[in-house]
Amino acid sequence: MIQRRQTLYLLTIVILGIVLCFCSVLQFTTPEYSSVQRMFYLSSLGIEEVSPEMSYMDLPVLHFPSPMWLFITNILISLFALIDIFLYKKRIIQARLNIFLAVLCLGYYGMLAVYVWFAHRMLVSLDQVVITWDICFGACIPLVCFVLTLGATRLILQDEMKVQAADRLR
Repeated sequence: MIQRRQTLYLLTIVILGIVLCFCSVLQFTTPEYSSVQRMFYLSSLGIEEVSPEMSYMDLPVLHFPSPMWLFITNILISLFALIDIFLYKKRIIQARLNIFLAVLCLGYYGMLAVYVWFAHRMLVSLDQVVITWDICFGACIPLVCFVLTLGATRLILQDEMKVQAADRLR
């Protein structure tokens, strides 16, 4: 089981999915408001404000929507990849689960786009029209998981073709 390359790919997806839970994905920067510029980091566990030793007594409190669905997607990516490792005897089911896992990796970006849209609308409602957001390193992890999933699916289907060819020779 562990000597198969697709198992190593899937194990890497499990590890990257867990790392993604704690990595920052986006950085929001608001314009200077009362001579203070505010920065927020978004991860799957929530949004954290980076405070440079200034008092926020006169600043409005920003309540971003909870990124709960990003966290759930991270957990599902890791869980399905882990389950997929142990389905090594059922290669067709394993390949189908990999396709679902690839769609889930791309769905992460869709949910991230919706979250950025909601955060942007909230900041616009506070008359902070100009908001900049930067992509952090953690945003590339679902794309890496997607590529690893496609590679694992290709290898699983190659194994299935080898098994079917061996069955025909018997």
